[in-house]
Amino acid sequence: MYSFKNDYSEGAHAKILEALSKVSGEQNAAYGMDSHSLNAANLIRKKMGRGDADIHFLEGGTQTNLIAISAFLRPWEAAVSAEIGHINGHETGAVEATGHKILTVKADEGLLTPLLIKPILDSYTSEHTVKPKLVYISDSTEVGTVYTKALLSQLSAFCRENGLYLYLDGARLGSALTAQGNDLTLRDLAQLCDAFSIGGTKNGALLGEALVICNHALKDDFRYILKQRGAMLAKGMLLGVQFETLFEKNLYYELAEHANNMAELMRIAIRNSGFEFLSNSPTNQIFPILPDDFVDKLRQNFDFEIWEKTDPLHTAIRLVTSWATPEQEVERFIHYFYEL
Repeated sequence: MYSFKNDYSEGAHAKILEALSKVSGEQNAAYGMDSHSLNAANLIRKKMGRGDADIHFLEGGTQTNLIAISAFLRPWEAAVSAEIGHINGHETGAVEATGHKILTVKADEGLLTPLLIKPILDSYTSEHTVKPKLVYISDSTEVGTVYTKALLSQLSAFCRENGLYLYLDGARLGSALTAQGNDLTLRDLAQLCDAFSIGGTKNGALLGEALVICNHALKDDFRYILKQRGAMLAKGMLLGVQFETLFEKNLYYELAEHANNMAELMRIAIRNSGFEFLSNSPTNQIFPILPDDFVDKLRQNFDFEIWEKTDPLHTAIRLVTSWATPEQEVERFIHYFYEL
């Protein structure tokens, strides 16, 4: 049975494993101060045109989000998120466990806008309530949608006008930046966001996320926080080597593009069969709405997530492709789908 359940079921791309093998016998400086980590950070800085950005390599996405957000906020400050935002629904209360409330709004297809955030600012003005200070978004979103440059620019301007930090969770950033119709680049993110992450775990790395901090006010003593939160990896070069490999050429984008292309093949086949989707996702996550008996038959041959019931007889499922998804498995899915 082939799994379309997530994009982190496989290990790592061969080039990353090869690079790790080559440096295995090297002696490197510890705690992320090795030459590979420093070079990886410089490669990312060069691609985004921000030589002044601080870059830290962490092991996982939830860890990155909770450490970044808790570091950026003072004890009484809160984060604003879409109701379906990852930090609100899929991180076991990690951010709130650090003492910071998450204020949520219903957002069409998971995309926040200034109009959605403004009522929260108007509602939380007293010292008897938490103070909204950080806007959390992800690209791609929890339902695979992506931000446009125009929308992100509006959000950025709104946040700066209202004294808010804009933090973008890029666990699936590769997929977002290589999606059809995307007009954002790393350079744009570095200008519009106070901080953002670049996900490796879901895009060919064994593990690892790069946290990029662009706002100078958020940089001080961040390594102290990393250590205190248990995120300062002694063998930090293992993260550095992976991001060095991903960004020394275009491997990061090539792997994400493959995942998107595989999802597009499935998306076309499902749409041609007359079915609709829960969201307008151009990325590697798609959410077809199917009859329940159809879903039961699919589950006999393929693994995937049941996302939500859309009515008593239909269910939205989540199909996810990855950097390693073989085209023949996608073709097998499509063939089976057409036969149902």
